[in-house]
Amino acid sequence: MRGSHMYALLIATVVSLASPLCCKNVSETGTRFNDFNSFREQFHRLYGSNSEEFKRRHVNFQSATKRHAFLNSFSTTPQSAKYGVNQFSDLSQEEFRDVYLRASADRALLFSGLKTEELPDKFDWRDKAVVAPVQNQQACGSCWAFSVVGAMQSVCAISGSKLEQLSVQQVLDCSFQNQGCNGGSPFQALNWLKQTRVKLLPQSEYPYTAKTGICHFVSPSHGSVAVKNFTTHDFSGREEAMMGQLVERGPLAVIVDAVSWQDYLGGIIQHHCSSQWSNHAVLVVGYNTIGDIPYWIVQNSWGTTWGDEGYVYIKIGGNVCGIADSVASVFI
Repeated sequence: MRGSHMYALLIATVVSLASPLCCKNVSETGTRFNDFNSFREQFHRLYGSNSEEFKRRHVNFQSATKRHAFLNSFSTTPQSAKYGVNQFSDLSQEEFRDVYLRASADRALLFSGLKTEELPDKFDWRDKAVVAPVQNQQACGSCWAFSVVGAMQSVCAISGSKLEQLSVQQVLDCSFQNQGCNGGSPFQALNWLKQTRVKLLPQSEYPYTAKTGICHFVSPSHGSVAVKNFTTHDFSGREEAMMGQLVERGPLAVIVDAVSWQDYLGGIIQHHCSSQWSNHAVLVVGYNTIGDIPYWIVQNSWGTTWGDEGYVYIKIGGNVCGIADSVASVFI
């Protein structure tokens, strides 16, 4: 895939190139919890200090701090992404991928439409009060469902309805083409919603449990929102056209390569994030092209303690993190 050789080389050298000399580049934010006991207290880890799990988690934590130093060595400007200790720092990279990076992407057709003329320099659907708060998928590979439901509830609010949090659990339990907490495809979920015309219940009526459950039957007369249609496109090389899609259609469900997001604290991601392996679904809610580094505004589903209060910023141009590869718009 695009840039896969360079990306593989970079990831392979993360640990081997990291050294104590690099640690001078770690931000103050990233070093707040570099003491393992402070980390355990901050993130409520209950494993005992003499247990085998403690030893294993401590090794993971030490590896993470070395990795942070290497990643931060690329952060040469104030707006650059910063990496450091967060709730994932005691997970190995394999554990993190196995639990949190469980989205799959179906091949999308290249976008062949025209770009939108006279787009604003800055646009954020949060300013219109149509983006629901950041959610936390917890230890369940349900990002694919969160991105779809996030797009649906925003598009519904844009059309004039009250912004309401819809049931992610309903999609998780009932989208039979997917595997619940073991992963899935946003596009398969949208296809299921379109074909069945299932109406999603409010989250309050079908709450999230972070576990795959038995699908609850919903009467056709019940529920509030159904998908009429959706589109999926590949906007690689056409990110300006993707900006137009966002403005015209509402927040976009996209699939990215989020391997390096395990350590993200804030700032604009510009490096070591390729389109090699699409594995995580998120919601693009806006963009900003005013500063030196134009960027996408992306809502994640890992809670507000991750990233910038649950958000991540991705440089526009170059298909960073594969953000333009698989882009879905929803019609309600």
